[in-house]
Amino acid sequence: GAEGPAPRTPRVSGFPAHAECRRYTGLLETTTSRRRAARGNGRLMDQKLFTYDIVAEDPGTHARAGVLHTPHGDIETPIFMPVGTRATVKGVPWETVADLGAQIVLSNTYHLAMRPGADLIAELGGLHDFMNWHGPILTDSGGFQVFSLASLRKIKEEGVTFASHIDGRRIFMGPEESMRIQANLGSDIAMAFDECVENPAPYDYVKASCERTLRWLERCVAEHQKLIA
Repeated sequence: GAEGPAPRTPRVSGFPAHAECRRYTGLLETTTSRRRAARGNGRLMDQKLFTYDIVAEDPGTHARAGVLHTPHGDIETPIFMPVGTRATVKGVPWETVADLGAQIVLSNTYHLAMRPGADLIAELGGLHDFMNWHGPILTDSGGFQVFSLASLRKIKEEGVTFASHIDGRRIFMGPEESMRIQANLGSDIAMAFDECVENPAPYDYVKASCERTLRWLERCVAEHQKLIA
């Protein structure tokens, strides 16, 4: 049958462009077809594609065991999730990650947006093809970097301005930018943009941060709905 138009790849200003990404990584032009690149490109997963079955529940604590069904496979919960910050679990081949029983891996929105660039990953077919892991992937929102790069960022209601840890350039990320980047990555589970508050922290600051994070969540949901429309 006839193919529909390729999904639009959301552009995120301030993050490295294709040419800069290739200088960073040494990647050459790919021969990957546009049709392959379009798989998941520029789209977030629709939550209607996910279901969760409860397998067992403790009557005293209400702790649950279950199975989360995703487009890239099932996840038995609770689950240990290996961290592949820059699209790789350091020093461990993907075959070994799978053999060890991993059912989902985590990658980092901020770091992948910085290098090699989320739009380049989208062009190469999305994060699953880019990292050669075809099970479920969760991407964090970049919110942890609001904490870990505290000396390089400024928080406002609109979002967070970072000084790049690579070259010092000023980069803005808010809820909408985080959703667009994760759409380009094509992850199964996208996290809402938040602030990871240090511990300990003053009560008033934590309260204000939680309230702002809830407002950011509403903006993330609104952007998510636009991206899956």
